[in-house]
Amino acid sequence: MVWTYVFVTLAAFAGMEFMAWFAHKYIMHGFLWIWHEDHHLPHHEKDGFFEKNDLFFLVFALPSMSCYIYGSLSPHFWVLFIGVGISLYGLVYFLIHDVYIHRRFKWFKRLDGKYSRAILRAHGAHHSSREKEDGHDFGLLIVNKKYFKSRKHWTKKDDKIVENNTM
Repeated sequence: MVWTYVFVTLAAFAGMEFMAWFAHKYIMHGFLWIWHEDHHLPHHEKDGFFEKNDLFFLVFALPSMSCYIYGSLSPHFWVLFIGVGISLYGLVYFLIHDVYIHRRFKWFKRLDGKYSRAILRAHGAHHSSREKEDGHDFGLLIVNKKYFKSRKHWTKKDDKIVENNTM
């Protein structure tokens, strides 16, 4: 029984990478660009600590909270662990995206490995465009293999931004 809950938690966590990619590409760079647009502005053009983009934190917390409530109050206790997986992904997303990448908090100053550099490169490539339509590299944890190489070692094929770039 415990292994079922562990599996459900890990599956929910893994599924959230796809959901985050989908939401980022089709919702944030789609009909809710008005909330996400300020996230693509350079830091010096922003007013204060918070961004409209931070509203997504509240929106994305709703499925997790719903799973906690439903799983706790129904005979389907395993649903609670979907909420746990979603929450864990949210925590990892916050730590990597807001703390490590955007340095909104001064933690993790010394992370330096191939994977952490690849995440930074992919996110930097994503932010290279300030426009809604020109987005690419929408994922967070799964990054294109080209980002594991320094940019000076990219081939022309690597350097080309492919429309509908996969995670």
